Amino acid sequence: MSDVIEMEETGVRNDWTREEIAALFDLPFDDLVFQAATVHRVNHKAGEVQLSTLLSIKTGGCPEDCGYCNQSAGAKSGLKAEKLLDVRTVLQSAAQAKDRGSSRFCMGAAWRNPKNRDMPAIIEMIKGVRQMGMETCMTLGMLTKEQSEMLSEAGLDYYNHNIDTSPEHYEKVITTRTFGDRLETLENVRNSGINVCSGGIVGMGETREDRVGFVHALATLQKHPESVPVNALVPVKGTVLGDMLADTPLAKIDDIEFVRTIAVARITMPASMVRLSAGRESMSESTQALCFLAGANSIFTGDKLLTTGNAGDDADETLFAKLGLVPMQAEQRDCALEAAE
Repeated sequence: MSDVIEMEETGVRNDWTREEIAALFDLPFDDLVFQAATVHRVNHKAGEVQLSTLLSIKTGGCPEDCGYCNQSAGAKSGLKAEKLLDVRTVLQSAAQAKDRGSSRFCMGAAWRNPKNRDMPAIIEMIKGVRQMGMETCMTLGMLTKEQSEMLSEAGLDYYNHNIDTSPEHYEKVITTRTFGDRLETLENVRNSGINVCSGGIVGMGETREDRVGFVHALATLQKHPESVPVNALVPVKGTVLGDMLADTPLAKIDDIEFVRTIAVARITMPASMVRLSAGRESMSESTQALCFLAGANSIFTGDKLLTTGNAGDDADETLFAKLGLVPMQAEQRDCALEAAE
């Protein structure tokens, strides 16, 4: 109990050691979830979950070799490369998402980095979604300082760029860009005044030590990401990791370890939105409930996340009704952001 009281008094920390984070992972499960739930209630309103929608605005053909991604040009998943969606189509999707209760609309493009010729359309999308009163988020790959400034001037609220895993495990997943490249884009985004969305994927054959390193890398940034998505790998046939897990199914992370990761992220980054992201479609209601108890307070809605399946609106409504959860409203989300600052 003393650890919880100390957390409440000291607030946000950026000096976590790996040893401290490893000690959190090693706590008895009940103690860990209790501490995470306590920290959550100090910093956020219990029972409120932000609903976000994610749309692939440019699918497939990415030159990166991320082992988990079926949008990589090197993957043999059968996914065909497509052109950037037109602005009108994207805005129609955003309007539909708002009607279903989403307060944030996220747009993802399978690029190593956006080309300057694509920026005018991207900026139109940002401005159009903002005019609907929704929060905007984009993930377009690596960004230069100049591109970050352009997105900031257009009013982009969040930029997503995941670090994916620990610095040590990173090269086992991706070889076409470095962990340092990821951090450079995050720095460009932060310096331009855009809120940072950065998390990663668990269940990629990493060890608990790697999960410690993953959380440590985020929790020791000069400023914590305002949004921290935690994904469970969705193994897709034809991708490096999808095929690996098909041969070694025991490599898949178990549900308790996944909840531990959510809880440790909540404790070490208390003011951040912790998003329960990919992999929910294969999670039981009980596992998702434990994640919410452990501090997850944001999810993606809809039937699809970019190119893979998602739980779906009907399933989410049923689960929320069972658990007594309610969607976070825009004004409540804004208050949470102000508190984080």
